[in-house]
Amino acid sequence: MDQVELFKALSNKTRLQILAWLKEPETSFPGQAEHAGFEDGVCVGQIQLKSGLTQSTVSEYLAILQRAGLVQSTRKGQWTYYKRNEAAFEQLSKLILSDV
Repeated sequence: MDQVELFKALSNKTRLQILAWLKEPETSFPGQAEHAGFEDGVCVGQIQLKSGLTQSTVSEYLAILQRAGLVQSTRKGQWTYYKRNEAAFEQLSKLILSDV
C-alpha cells in the first residue's frame, strides 16, 4: 500500500464522499436496484448522477481511488461497476494505528 498515493486519494472531499456512498450502496444508490443488484458494485453512471459531476471527472476520481487500492472495478459489457475494497480499509486502519 503506497502511503503517499493513498493519502492523496483521500485528500479530496468528493472522493471521500464517493467512498462513503460506496460503503452503503443500497441506501446511496436506490435507483440501481431496479436495473441491477450491487454484487459487482455501483455503475459509474449512478455515481455521476448522484455527484452532479461530469463523466470524465467521476472516471478520473474513480481511477485515482483504484490506483490507491481503495476501490475495485468490474466491467460488464459497456458498463463499469465500482465497489469499495474493504481489505484496503482494514490495512489503512492498521497503518494509521501503527505508523501515523
